[in-house]
Amino acid sequence: MTPIVDLSGKRGLVVGIANAHSIAAGCAAAFRQAGAELAVTYLNEKAKPFVQPVAEALGTSLLLPCDVRVPGQLESVFDTVQREWPRLDFLLHSIAFAPREDLQTGVIHCSAEGFALAMDVSCHSFIRMARLAAPLMSEGGSLMTVSFYGADRVVENYNLMGPVKAALEASVRYIAADLANQGIHAHAISAGAVKTRAASGIDRFDALLDKVRDRTPAGRLVSIDEIGRIAAFLASSAGAPLSGSVIFADNGFHTTA
Repeated sequence: MTPIVDLSGKRGLVVGIANAHSIAAGCAAAFRQAGAELAVTYLNEKAKPFVQPVAEALGTSLLLPCDVRVPGQLESVFDTVQREWPRLDFLLHSIAFAPREDLQTGVIHCSAEGFALAMDVSCHSFIRMARLAAPLMSEGGSLMTVSFYGADRVVENYNLMGPVKAALEASVRYIAADLANQGIHAHAISAGAVKTRAASGIDRFDALLDKVRDRTPAGRLVSIDEIGRIAAFLASSAGAPLSGSVIFADNGFHTTA
């Protein structure tokens, strides 16, 4: 398949691959197909066996542990990238977490601790990554994160992640403004519902998938490969004018009532 853009000579960091079926994996595949060199992270040793085959198939240069909850680990990732590469051209942030007991209840019932943890892992970590990535993007670059329609509208059973993703999308706008004079653009990819391991924590997610499919104009869910092609475009200089925007990758689901 002909790549949508040419990322030859560019280097990117992909944070959030859980396995071959994750959105981050689809994006990484598109980046690699377009010619980019990649560094990939894995959450912990338990997750590594699921991520390593994906990284090897992509021919990634660096495979690094990254749990944003562990003090110093995120900084260590960027230290390694800085040591091994002359620069960083793009970053994909595709991580989210909320304690199950807080996620599977109404927003008014979630705990302060659960809300704070979800916000830290799912939103503030992107701000931290932007701060660490900016000095490495000496020739400009692209910062991308993954959101969902539930940031803008109430989605049944999405609960706590709705306000968290809304905060993430707002952060993208402010990061884009903060870093504009450095030639760095920031984007939120609002991905359509995809059956991933991360999404399995949402109560009755299979029912949500059916509802989304029924409401999508084409009657078809978006694939991780399709989301990846949009991410590859945003990683290129051609995507720069879209900075600060929420880009919907959902086969038009967001346009329906």
